[in-house]
Amino acid sequence: MRPSALAELRDGELVLRPWRVEDAPAVYHACQDPELLHWLPAIPRPYTHEDARAFVTGEIEPGPHNFAVTDDGDRVVGAIGLRVNEQQRTGHIGYWCTREERGRGVTTRALRLLSRYALEEVKLERLELITDPDNRASQRVAEKVGFRREGVLRSHLLHPDGRRRDSVMFSLLPGELR
Repeated sequence: MRPSALAELRDGELVLRPWRVEDAPAVYHACQDPELLHWLPAIPRPYTHEDARAFVTGEIEPGPHNFAVTDDGDRVVGAIGLRVNEQQRTGHIGYWCTREERGRGVTTRALRLLSRYALEEVKLERLELITDPDNRASQRVAEKVGFRREGVLRSHLLHPDGRRRDSVMFSLLPGELR
């Protein structure tokens, strides 16, 4: 089920490609954004250059399906990744976009590309993603690609300040991709 090498996925000039060590400064810069930190509690605080390097080299983000989202193969505009449960043939997707690229459809295109790859190449039978109930932009991205809202996972995520927050679960099955 697992490909031997990470594929490069394309949609016009939008390219999902493997991370490179030289991407670390862009990841560091993106992870200084208070809005990104607000929605993604798993990002370390403070986020250091060492954290960014560990992320792009795969030291802290396990799995073979993690991509840099680029506008031309070089400039990083976001991140998207897929964690696979091979026994269940399911995948969990997470993503973020740089402040400068938000609202331009980049994340929607990246999610569509990765979802197609997960369903057709990796042969998964269910994809999942979660969002904060207040993160309407992320929910719109999921819905545009065909993900369906399933329900609320109560007190699901622990934030660095000790708060627990609900999450909204979305799923996509084969044949539902838009």
